[in-house]
Amino acid sequence: MSIFFVVALCLISGTLSAQVTTSIDTTKIRIGEQITYRINVEADTTDLVVFPEGQTFMPLEVIESYKIDTTKNTIKFQLIKKYGLTQFDSGSYTIPKQKIIIGTKTYFTDSLRVEVRTIPVDTTKQKLYDIKPMIKVDKAASKWWLYALIIVLALALIGFILYWLIWRKKPLSEEEKIAQLPPYDRAKLALKKLDESDYLQKSELKGYYSELTFIIRKYLDEKVYDRALESTTDELVSRLNMLRDANQIELSNDDINNIETILKRADLVKFAKSAPDVELARLDRNTIDVEIDQVKEALPEPTEEEKLLDEKYKEEQERKQKRKKIWITVAASILILIAVFVGFGVKYGFKYVVDTIVGEESKELLEGDWVRSDYGVPPIMISTPAVLERVEMQDIDTLQQAKTTMFSYGDLDTAMNILVSTTKFNNLGKNEEGEPNKIDLNLSIEGNIKSFENNGARNLIVKKEQFITPNAAEGLKAYGTAEFPTEEDGEFRQAEYAIFAFTAENVLQQIVLVWNNQNEYTNQTIDRIIDSIELKKLQEE
Repeated sequence: MSIFFVVALCLISGTLSAQVTTSIDTTKIRIGEQITYRINVEADTTDLVVFPEGQTFMPLEVIESYKIDTTKNTIKFQLIKKYGLTQFDSGSYTIPKQKIIIGTKTYFTDSLRVEVRTIPVDTTKQKLYDIKPMIKVDKAASKWWLYALIIVLALALIGFILYWLIWRKKPLSEEEKIAQLPPYDRAKLALKKLDESDYLQKSELKGYYSELTFIIRKYLDEKVYDRALESTTDELVSRLNMLRDANQIELSNDDINNIETILKRADLVKFAKSAPDVELARLDRNTIDVEIDQVKEALPEPTEEEKLLDEKYKEEQERKQKRKKIWITVAASILILIAVFVGFGVKYGFKYVVDTIVGEESKELLEGDWVRSDYGVPPIMISTPAVLERVEMQDIDTLQQAKTTMFSYGDLDTAMNILVSTTKFNNLGKNEEGEPNKIDLNLSIEGNIKSFENNGARNLIVKKEQFITPNAAEGLKAYGTAEFPTEEDGEFRQAEYAIFAFTAENVLQQIVLVWNNQNEYTNQTIDRIIDSIELKKLQEE
């Protein structure tokens, strides 16, 4: 009874255990054609199944990883995972064993043999040519001229606006032209305009006499007595008599009496509502015309000293006007620049505007022309703000016959250091079970950390996590902060680092980034670099 129970238990256990099978749709392809690799897994509904990801099928390339097809069969799941594989070199290849994790157990598939055949080429029709030599690619032209052109155009526009508003000689209005005439000519012109008015036709004597007396008072104010406009009639006549007695003006008693008579008659018209005859008003106008001529003749000729003082006064006025325009121009320019700065600062941020003006190096790297390129074989595709330069390397391990190709930008002393390397091991050896040794990504990470320490880094904080590229390649990421030595002895700078390691069969691919995490633009640059990492499939050139 007990034996039967044990046998039955074993049967039940075997039935519930997971089943893994693999198959391919063909074992023979031509160069570049696709093989569909299929993995069937039957597992309990509670089991977590992990399929291979990345370039684990080397030497064949994964060109597509299809979604998992899941069907439920009573208490189990039937999972089907397909991969599209290819190879671009002819020969006989072995698809290595693949690791599938189901729950807590690990299963390995069988290896499969595939033959890749060449495509026959008729050389009588298709000529063959040698591989073209490498050519030097010119660096992308700088856009400094564009920025300079924009600045020049902006300054030209501001200059034109300031010239048009401040320095341009505007066309004079009628009033401005009249204001520039000599007092005598202005007085004569005013009398002419008074003749053209309709005061007398409408018998508006008050308005007529107001204009008439203003003309003579204005002329006297500018040429004889500078308070003639605000003086009463008696005060003005008294001043004229005083100037005549002092021989400062050669006016006769008749001239002064004529001016006094007309001014007093105008006062009566304006304030006592007197209404003289229209003809008398015309006569008074002619008298004022004559008296303006008499005053002009009575004025003494200016001396040379007075002429010189008048010339200096005009020059001083012109200098003041010019200084005023200069100050207005400077003030307007400053206000325009402040307004532009504030406007862009509100829209883009003041720090961004200042960094743009001073040409902050890390900002120019972030916003410059980026380069997306492949590095190493198998290729690592990555976007960087500048082309990575090849670093000459020697074989790092003669026992394992390892060869490394490396490309870099900057170094540990700069604000940003980028390093991309691919190491191919031709002899990894075998473990106790006779299977080829696997590349340990943790050891690779530890080697880079040790390299940091050998270069003087201290206070390293190390964190690790799985990293998956946008094209589904899986690897290991180590990241954290550290203090790196500067060029000054005994001084250190705070920085951040990230190490990415991938493996495919006998190849180790690494990306090492070290940067100044205190710089916002550098942080954005690094984020953009990390987002661009892909493990590219080999393609036929």
